[in-house]
Amino acid sequence: MAKSCLEDNTLLVLPTGLGKTVIALLVSVNILERGKKILILAPTKPLVEQHSVTFSSLLRDTSVGVMNGNMIPAKRAKMFDSYDIIVSTPQAIANDLEKGRYDLNNIGLIIYDEAHRGIGNYSYVTISDNYRSGLSLGMTASPGSNSKKIEEICDNLSLKRIEVREETDPDVSPYIHEIFTNNVIVNMPEDLVRIITLLRDLADKYVNELVQMRLMDPNWPASTKHLLVIGNTLHKRLANGEKSAFVFRGLSIQSICVKVFHAIGLAETQGVSSLRSYLQKLEAEAGKEKGGKGAKEITASKEYKEIGRILSYTKVEHPKISRVMSIVSKELNSGKDTRVIVFSQYRDTCDLLVEKLSKIEGVRVGKLIGQSKGGLKQKEQIELLDRFKDGTFNVIVSTSVGEEGLDISSTDVVIFYEPVPSEIRTIQRRGRTGRKNDGEVYVLIAKGTRDEVFENSNNRKEEQMRSRLDRLNSEMEKRPNSSAELNQRNLGDF
Repeated sequence: MAKSCLEDNTLLVLPTGLGKTVIALLVSVNILERGKKILILAPTKPLVEQHSVTFSSLLRDTSVGVMNGNMIPAKRAKMFDSYDIIVSTPQAIANDLEKGRYDLNNIGLIIYDEAHRGIGNYSYVTISDNYRSGLSLGMTASPGSNSKKIEEICDNLSLKRIEVREETDPDVSPYIHEIFTNNVIVNMPEDLVRIITLLRDLADKYVNELVQMRLMDPNWPASTKHLLVIGNTLHKRLANGEKSAFVFRGLSIQSICVKVFHAIGLAETQGVSSLRSYLQKLEAEAGKEKGGKGAKEITASKEYKEIGRILSYTKVEHPKISRVMSIVSKELNSGKDTRVIVFSQYRDTCDLLVEKLSKIEGVRVGKLIGQSKGGLKQKEQIELLDRFKDGTFNVIVSTSVGEEGLDISSTDVVIFYEPVPSEIRTIQRRGRTGRKNDGEVYVLIAKGTRDEVFENSNNRKEEQMRSRLDRLNSEMEKRPNSSAELNQRNLGDF
């Protein structure tokens, strides 16, 4: 695979823990021997730090410098000229290139880690637009199953071929550990089922109004994605001067639907505590003199009042809470020095899980969350993961920040508190285990909820991904090679 990456700009698709970084090292050695410099890009500071440590420890007589957006630009420019390998977040490099602080002419290889981010106006795209002098290597565990998105990644990062392997490939399977996936079906308690039914009734009422206004296509299932498209369309009409009662009412209903759909998602997948916390925020918004009309309309509805009545007396929690506790207890009592990661979409649920798990004998639990809204700074995230590796913590409860790229090689068990509606994120989560020994994955699915839809959708998308990658690679190989034209800027180059 490294040899292929040296022949042309390549997108490297390999499951987490199977050696993308080692391939990048092998390619880098070859480029360094040619007297060229290397730029390694990673989307987060913990990943930048991780690559810096790896390349520094495994490459002899090679200077590795770390850059980020917090550094003074003049210092970054000096570092860029001084080191053999630069490891950086992409935003810092993109800003420097736009300001003309340095160029990429002496770079012989750019490595784009988590290359699936290379779409839209992400900084990877800006850097690629400024790079014409050498090789490009994109690395990802999953670029997704959408052919157009994969093609966009390749076009944006000037990648001409795709190298892909899966756990079942004959040159991979002898060297990997098994990952056993267990779907755990939980039945919803009666109070929660009643609350979800009331929320769906409320949503249906407003969805029907959008359909009657011809703002929503009745043949396209109502979803948050559909509602966001409607909102964008209405905002464009507003920006073009159409300040009519029709547009304002459409925006109000769209906002109500988004809020109610979010509440349904919380009730179905997270439980009473998360739902109650969200509804309290809605009530606070509705109680303000200039509060949102949507929040006021929701809280005034008869469905909402009945939900409030149920929440006032119910003692139920989501059945997933107790199931997570029993799985963690069972795994930690297996007689091995087990490490467990529990993934949840929402911080409120993370807080609740930490509280519940900390009461189990033998559980030493830490919480891994992002930086926003008083979360963990990236240095604190790294410190927490170090404490997980050395055994200070044996359980981590994490939001999506723990999904991508980070080398958490000592994890034995991964628990999905809910399926996520993305095959990329599913593959990333699952890849946290099975690195040094066999791993267990538990996916908690609430019966009769969107959990079932997301799980089925992800399975289908994962099955489609490999065939689409192979087909796209065949199409790319048939294209005329334009790399020579890109490099021939003048007669001397020719």
